[in-house]
Amino acid sequence: MALSGLLVQVLSGLQYGLLLFLLSSGLTLVFGVVGVINLAHGSLFMLGAYLAFAAVRDGVSLWLALALAVAGGAVFGALLERLLFRRFRHRGPLDQVLLTFALILLFEEARTALTDDQFHRVAVPAALDFSLPLTGGVVWPAYRLVVLAVCLAVAAAMFLLMQRTRFGAAVRAAAESAEMVELLGIDPRRLRVAVFAIATALAMLAGALAAPVQPVYPGMGQEFLIVSFVVVVIGGLGSMAGTFWAALLVGLTDTLCAAYLPALAGVSVYGLMAAVLLWRPAGLFARV
Repeated sequence: MALSGLLVQVLSGLQYGLLLFLLSSGLTLVFGVVGVINLAHGSLFMLGAYLAFAAVRDGVSLWLALALAVAGGAVFGALLERLLFRRFRHRGPLDQVLLTFALILLFEEARTALTDDQFHRVAVPAALDFSLPLTGGVVWPAYRLVVLAVCLAVAAAMFLLMQRTRFGAAVRAAAESAEMVELLGIDPRRLRVAVFAIATALAMLAGALAAPVQPVYPGMGQEFLIVSFVVVVIGGLGSMAGTFWAALLVGLTDTLCAAYLPALAGVSVYGLMAAVLLWRPAGLFARV
């Protein structure tokens, strides 16, 4: 039973870590290319979760809700960059922080106007409402396995996009120097719109995927945002590979400590971040 319980906790940690990767990768992309630390990024995660809740409540398939989260997130992200963030790009950090904080308040007010302040559960699709047997009589929900598979597929697609395409080369160049993008013959304004659209779509997809796994409630995005910042710091700001491995490390650390060292559950990931900063201040995978 001990080995079975450990296997369940490891799977849970991997699932949590991969959801964190979807959220954290958007953070590091936006900062690297747009130059903004988007404090409202967690609210986009919350919007994705509430979109899934509203869709399933009204009889819409969760799969359609996931597609809407991706498509709607891409459009919404593009609009945010063109209408708001573009105007604040050359302003000081304080103005950018105030903008993103104002967005957090606006998103929360919009959520309050459209729904209530209660905790909600999203039903798992009927086709996946069963569990798979593991060793020792322990079972694992099929939907959680699908979440793992979807997150891994998205992560693989992101790596291919960043490493094997001209768009990815432009993103990497923009993270180093905005002038390099123009040398590649790419409009940097369009690149920033595309990056913001991808980041928003990933955040809302993560929220919609997580909705059947955990409660949907007000302010849930801010809790995920804090841990996502920890992931970005550990992995190294601007490093996609660093974000991936750091997300898995944080997910496993948090889950295993909650299960086996509950006294350290609340501080384990922050202690991990402090240790990494003492050893490699720029992050594990940052270019030094």
